[in-house]
Amino acid sequence: MDDRRKRILYRANHRGMTETDRLLGGFADAHLDAMTGPELDEFELLLDQGDNELLSWILADAPDNPDFAGNLVLKRIIAFKNNL
Repeated sequence: MDDRRKRILYRANHRGMTETDRLLGGFADAHLDAMTGPELDEFELLLDQGDNELLSWILADAPDNPDFAGNLVLKRIIAFKNNL
C-alpha cells in the first residue's frame, strides 16, 4: 500500500467518533486498494469534513451541502452503509 493510501486509511479509522471510525474505516478497508486517484481525492475531501456533518449526510443518504452532491465516493459510502 502506498503512503497516500496508508494516510487515508489511518484518517478513516481514527476520526474521533466511534460511528464514523467504524463506517469510514470499514469502507476504506474494503475499497481503498482499488480506488483511483480522483476517487482518493474525493475521499480525502470527505475526510476533511467534520464527523457530525459527514455522519448526518451518510445516515440521511444524501449530503445537505450541494458541493458534495456529486461526490461519487460519498454515494459509495452510503451504499456500503446500506449493505451492512
